[in-house]
Amino acid sequence: MRLSIISFTENGKQLSESIVKLLERELEIRLYTKCEAGIKDNRYSDILFVKISVGDWAKERMQEQNALLFIGACGIAVRAVAPHLTDKLHDVPVLVMDEKGKYVIPILSGHMGGANDLANHIAKKTGAVPVITTATDLNKKFAVDLFAKRNNLYIANKDGIVKVSSKVLAGKEITICIETGHEITCEETGVRIVPYPPDRFVDVVVTSKDDVFDTSLLLKPREYVIGIGCKKGKKANEIDKFISKTINEMGISIMQIFALSSISQKSDEQGIIEWCRTEGIPFFTYTAEELQEVTGTFTKSVFVKNQVGVDNVCERAAVKACGEGGKLICPKVAENGMTIAIARREWKVCFDGK
Repeated sequence: MRLSIISFTENGKQLSESIVKLLERELEIRLYTKCEAGIKDNRYSDILFVKISVGDWAKERMQEQNALLFIGACGIAVRAVAPHLTDKLHDVPVLVMDEKGKYVIPILSGHMGGANDLANHIAKKTGAVPVITTATDLNKKFAVDLFAKRNNLYIANKDGIVKVSSKVLAGKEITICIETGHEITCEETGVRIVPYPPDRFVDVVVTSKDDVFDTSLLLKPREYVIGIGCKKGKKANEIDKFISKTINEMGISIMQIFALSSISQKSDEQGIIEWCRTEGIPFFTYTAEELQEVTGTFTKSVFVKNQVGVDNVCERAAVKACGEGGKLICPKVAENGMTIAIARREWKVCFDGK
């Protein structure tokens, strides 16, 4: 996760620097400020002065899919991000912290974006008090959107979240039906697992199948991994066009993609990084030795082996990122200096993040 922190006072700048020192090994953090004092004489050489409006700054960072931390008043943050919001499934996490570092408040995308988890983590590192306002957290109830996020499930109908959450908060039991072979024993209070496929109404269905069910909320797994190799300097739009064409031909939607993966030499390939950031998809990389150890039947290339130390990148990377049980479903496809392959991973659901 990339975190952009903006401050507005001298105290805020100092606090932002202390946060970097505590979290720099875990997060990629960039510091910004609207307080010019100390910038010109390099007392804050790592903090960028923001010349544009706070709203325009927020818009740019949100387009980059950065998490935002405002060190200042909640009102500043609200006014800055409000014109650029989409919906709870796609908005970036936004947090506010007072300049004395006493409180940290997630104000946007608490569950799906991870703002609540980030607030708790920052609080633990800095000694601040996390102010969590989401009802399910306050009442220590099952949060279906957080359940989806932690299990790499995408929400097919976002309006169903409110229906299920309202039932949970009212103290009523909810039913969940999970595709056979992917369920585990559930000990979650207020949740009852019913057999798949359901023969009557069920609150939540978790399945990769396209059958129609009588349910409030449909959750589907992100079960595909795209392995990629490309010449240096490929632009994000080129990568997007190639990936879109290939997955469309396979009948796969972008929402079903779990991750993009490649060899470690591509870890700083800007076109890939930009594409993943735009789509909100993780990017995993592996060494040549790790890829060579992947078992299976792959399209071998002596040229690739001589260049990077492994006989195939995209196919091996796709299977590697799936973990145990991953299967190649689309062998290497090449186009304009790029290669991609697709694998399907085994998926399971769990409760309480276990």
